[in-house]
Amino acid sequence: MIPWEEIDRAKIPGHKGEVTLRRRGSEFSIRTLDTELMNSRLHGSEDALAELTCNRVEKSNLKILIGGLGMGYTLAAAIKQSEPDTLITVSELIPAVAKWNREHLGHLAGMPLDNPRVTLRVEDIAKTIGKKKSAWDVILLDVDNGHEGLTQKTNDRLYNKAGLKKSFSALCPKGILGIWSSNDDEAFTRRLKQVGFQVQTKSIRARKSKKNSRHTIWLAEKP
Repeated sequence: MIPWEEIDRAKIPGHKGEVTLRRRGSEFSIRTLDTELMNSRLHGSEDALAELTCNRVEKSNLKILIGGLGMGYTLAAAIKQSEPDTLITVSELIPAVAKWNREHLGHLAGMPLDNPRVTLRVEDIAKTIGKKKSAWDVILLDVDNGHEGLTQKTNDRLYNKAGLKKSFSALCPKGILGIWSSNDDEAFTRRLKQVGFQVQTKSIRARKSKKNSRHTIWLAEKP
């Protein structure tokens, strides 16, 4: 078997830990010390996050916000599922992840950062969400390992009731908050409803056409 090669590692802002970028042949992996966060072979649910969400909103003149660049698959799917007049903003906390996309990973998803409709902000997605009310038609959160903090405990503030209220406020009427998670959680579904969202959950394979682990996507619509 081909061994893993470490390409780079970087500090997580505001956290003691690190993330590493590794390669094995044509396969890439981003991970913390003990947890794989992303793998280039397993992105079916990241694609579905954008596909399912964008298919539920009117597609003209959309403004989409994506929290978490990752390997660019969610961004690439959002580009594909939206019209030429859609503007997409990506907030990525870790500067190295943006660098890795430009230098090592961009080809995997078709160089989505090069699309003229895309703006990249190297900042905390919570900060971006809190800047304006009724600013976004779609907010996609592919941050950390889902609806609770893993690499950074402060990510919990995206998913507690106060954080969800901020996302609710940042969405336009009939806007949708799409959330990716490695697992389901009925308590989190109830929390979304308590904030005012109309909620659906979807169980999606990590890799299309393969029998493998399932991930959860919440589709939360602002009435």
